[in-house]
Formats: sequence, structure tokens, C-alpha cells
Amino acid sequence: MVELIRSIELKVMDDKTDNAMTEKQLLEKEQLALVAPKNPDAETLSSDDTATTSSGSEQLKPKVKQREVWANKIDFLLACIGFSVGLGNVWRFPFLCYRNGGGAFLIPYFISVILGGVPVFFLEVSLGQFMSEGGIGTWKISPLFQGIGFASAIIVFLLNCEYNIILTWSFYYLFSSFTSVLPWSHGDNEWNSETCRSLYRNAKNASEQLTNTISAVANQTNNTLVYVTEATNQLVNTSVSSNETSNKFVCDPVTEFWERKVLQLSSGVDHPGNLKWDLALCLLLAWIVVYFCIWKGIKSSGKVWVDAGTQIFFSYSISLGTLTALGSYNRFNHNILRDSLLFASVNSFTSILAGFVIFSVLGFMAKKQGVDIESVAESGPGLAFIAYPEAVSQMPVSPLWSTLFFIMILLLGIGQSEKLRRGKRREIFIGIICIICFFIGLSMVTEGGMYVFQLFDYYSASRIVLVVAFFECIVVAYIYGMLFWYFLGIRRFYDNLEMMFGFRINRWFMLCWTVITPIFTMGMFILGAISYSELTYKRKTLTYEYPSWAIGIGWTLACISVIWIPLFMIYRIANAKGTFAERFLATTKPVLRRHQLREGEDLSKIILLDDTLSETESQSLERNDIIEPPSYQQALLGASVELKKHNSDLNV
Repeated sequence: MVELIRSIELKVMDDKTDNAMTEKQLLEKEQLALVAPKNPDAETLSSDDTATTSSGSEQLKPKVKQREVWANKIDFLLACIGFSVGLGNVWRFPFLCYRNGGGAFLIPYFISVILGGVPVFFLEVSLGQFMSEGGIGTWKISPLFQGIGFASAIIVFLLNCEYNIILTWSFYYLFSSFTSVLPWSHGDNEWNSETCRSLYRNAKNASEQLTNTISAVANQTNNTLVYVTEATNQLVNTSVSSNETSNKFVCDPVTEFWERKVLQLSSGVDHPGNLKWDLALCLLLAWIVVYFCIWKGIKSSGKVWVDAGTQIFFSYSISLGTLTALGSYNRFNHNILRDSLLFASVNSFTSILAGFVIFSVLGFMAKKQGVDIESVAESGPGLAFIAYPEAVSQMPVSPLWSTLFFIMILLLGIGQSEKLRRGKRREIFIGIICIICFFIGLSMVTEGGMYVFQLFDYYSASRIVLVVAFFECIVVAYIYGMLFWYFLGIRRFYDNLEMMFGFRINRWFMLCWTVITPIFTMGMFILGAISYSELTYKRKTLTYEYPSWAIGIGWTLACISVIWIPLFMIYRIANAKGTFAERFLATTKPVLRRHQLREGEDLSKIILLDDTLSETESQSLERNDIIEPPSYQQALLGASVELKKHNSDLNV
């Protein structure tokens, strides 16, 4: 209707200057205005567009729903990096790499980047930019499959519950760093085992005695001092190494701080134990910080392959709906292909850098404890909270470095929690979500909370994101813009990308979206099902096997998100009219606006939304309902009525 009002104004002005123009010619001009694409930024971004009569006495303001955009082109790239590059890189990647053979893990990792990560990342952000909608509204390109958006929202909700537990642990370590001596740097604490305390005290006494001996001869020559120092070091290592060899799985201050102090780990998931109030308060603080950071909106073997593929999707934040939301705040003509490639480089580099740090520390710990690297620490989610604290404890002024490190971890985690929302109602909604997630998170800060945390981490998103990505590729490649038996979806989307970028992108992405990436994602999911092994918790001294009822809860977490895709399809088909084929065609018609139309678009194959909507229609759109457009004859009739009305006003 913005275009309708503008065209009416032009017609009235033309009528005053050129009386030779007939009404038929005016209607033909109106017909062209109804289908002609115009500058999308002017439509979706400007709030000052007005149309006036020739007398200038009245302003007709179109009801265009304004959408925020990034202030600068670099803001989108920084937002993607800030959201995706974080805990998945410095926390999850190292323990998956450690669990799957170290360096050998990089081969399937980089193959997954090329075949899955970059193509799906580019697909999601470009969809968001084209549709200017969030994670759910974007799938109006094929309303039958809008359940993809709801599945992504559920996955994000579950991941929020899990991720803030990592922030909770980080807050705990941060507060524990406010001391002159880091508590995990020695074994003489009340929570340490008796064996560890005895070994530490014996080594400390031996060191003091030898230091006194050195002091007695320290007045001799430098060569003598060097000789005595070297002999002392050898003696210290010899006196302690025999005890460490027999107790190498017992005395590890860093691991004992993690398991006996931070977690106070119980014997299993069926023994939740008491609520740890110190962790509960840290969890509350984490959610308070997250809320106030997001409520104001935008400011400026087979198993190895499966782990590699899911890690790419996890660290790239794919299939979560957030990338489409970030992309939707781009201007229509922004070149996101360049940003996608830059993002992939930064993300993977960060993961590899974190892996180097972790494995360097693990090698040091293995050498120090006299054990193989496979036995130096647990291979689960707690690996980062063992290796990183061990690293900072070896540095001079270690409390300072520990404080800075865990502040960095908190900033990374909080950056991944940012959402682009504004408005009072949404602020209340975000507050409610934070409260719900907090109470769910309380189950993970009990003495058995680590077992619950691993259920969320293993089942809620790891493999399900592959299924969601598969459906995303299928919808864009084969359903969007489908014309009877001939599938033109991917060609339509390529045309849309050319409209945005001004050039035709490489056909490699067409090949990925139609063939390679769907086969890759579904293949990884099937391979994961074939090589599936039930969840276990591999600690340093033992391996815990989950009971069958806990595994059932895990599969419930896995299905609670993806089930929305078929449920929404059933809902759409059931509420449509006609035969099954007619219902399918009706519910797969893309819902587009005028600036999203291609040249020569067949309007019978789409649902064209008006640019000026009534309040009722706007609310209907927010509920993701389909609004049928007026027919062509109705549009011409409406234009004729408006013209006659304005001509009548001018004559008066």
C-alpha cells in the first residue's frame, strides 16, 4: 500500500499537469506500480516516508513497520563472531579433540567446515537478510516448514540452560582467584584427599630442609652454588617421584579442586545430593548479568566424524535461528558472502588456538605426573576447568592471570547470550525466560548436577542440529518457489541473492545446498545412529555409566525440539482446504513483500503481502498466519476508487 499511495499522489499531480492522460493510462501505470520492485531500504528502513495531496494540507502516513539495522557494515561480522566464537571454541572443541585422537580429529573437522559449516552458515544469514525476519518468521518462504524455526527456538532454550552453567563455574573460579595463592595450585586444602595432603606436606618439608642446606653453602663460588642447586632439584624430584608413581591417580590438586570442591561430585545421577548454594548464587548472578546484557536490544571412527560435524554446527551456531536473526538486521544489499568466509576463518582459527593451549598444558601435566596424556585428566566437559587453571597456576602472579582469564571466559559466554530484541513486552518476556532457565539450571548445581549437565550437552543439540540443517537445505533447494513437478527453489533463491548482492554467486553453493550438504548432514546423523553409544562420564579414576531411565530423559531432550517440524506440517495441512496436493501447494507458497519479487514474477505462485497493514493484520503476521492478498481485479478497483476520491477532493 505504500506504493499504492505514492502512485496515487503521482497520478493526481500528473492529472493537473497533463489533462490528456486518460483514466485507462492511469490504471496501467498503477498496475506497473503494484508489481514493480523498488528500493528495499526505503521501504523497510525509513520511517519518514509520507505522501501528500497536491494541496499539501493533508499527510497520508503509511503504516510501515520499521526494523532496526546495523549502524555499520562491520557490525554484522562482529556480532556473528561475538555470538558464535566463544565457549564452543575454548571449552567444547578441546575436549572433543582430546576424546577423538587429538590431531587426527582435524581431518574430519576441516572437511566438515567445507561441506557443512560454511554453506549452511551462508544459507542462514542470507535467508535472514532477504526476509528481514527472525528465526521463525524467515521460514515464511515455505510456511509448511515453519516448524524449523520452532525447533531452533527449543534448541536455543535448552542450550541457554546448559551454557549458563559454564558461566556459573567461571564465576566460581573467578571469585576463587581473589587470593594471594590459588587454591588449586597446592594440595594442602581441607577438600584435598589425605594422600594428597600428606604428599604435599612431605614434599614441602623436604624442600625447606634442602633450601636451608643450600643457604649454608650459598656463600661459596657461583659454580658451587649452581652445582648444589642442580643436585637439590634432582633430590627433590627423586624424593617425590616415587610417591607420585604409586599415587599418580590420587594426588592432582587441580582435579581435586574441580571434583571435590567445585562440584562435590556424588556417586551418580540417581544421587543428586544437596543443592550447592555457592554455585546456585553464581548461577543467579550469571542470569542477572545475561538479562541486563540483552534486554536493551542492538547497539551498534564413525563417532569421530559425528563429533567433528556436530562441533562445526555447534561453534558456528548453525540451526539455532540466531544467524537468521543477525542477518535480518543487515541492509538488503549487504555482501554477506565475504563476511561468511571471514567468519569461518576466525571461528576455526580460535578453536585450533584453544586446542594448542589445552594440549600444551596436558603434555606438561602428563610429564609432571609421570603418566600418559590419555590418563592425565578427564575427557569430558570438565577438561577445560582442569587444563586452564593448571596453566595459570604455573605463571608468576598467578591470581592476576587467573582473574583475567576467567573474566575473558565470562565475556565470551555473555557475548553468546545476546539477542536482538526491544520493547517493554519483550523485556518482560526475556525476564520470564531467564527465570525459567534459572530454575532448570538449579538441577545442575547440586552434588549430582554434573551428570545432569552432560545429559543436556550430549542429547539436546549435538546431533539434532544436523537434522534441522538437513531440512533447511531441502526447503531452500527443492520447496521454495516450487512450480508443480519442476523444482526451481534453488534457482529462485539464487535470483534473490543476485538481487541483494548485484552479482551471481559461485555455483559451488548451489551444488552444496542441493546435493552435498543434505547428504553430509543426514549422513552424519545416520552414522551417529549406527555408531551410537550410550552416554558415559569418563573421570580420571573411573567411568560412570548412566542408568536406562536417564538415557530416556536424554532422548526426550533430543526429540522435544525436532518434533516441531512434523507437528507444524500436520497443523498446516489440516487447516488448509482442498485435496492433499492443493493443500501442499497452498502451504508451500512463499510469503513475500514487493521488494522481494523477481522481475516477471508469477504472482499466482506466491502470497504477496501488502506494505501497509492494519493493526489486526500486523498481529496476525506476528502469529505467523498467512494473509491472502487481494486479487488483481480488486487491486485495480481499489486504485480506481482512490483516484476518483482524490479527484473529487481536488474539485471541491
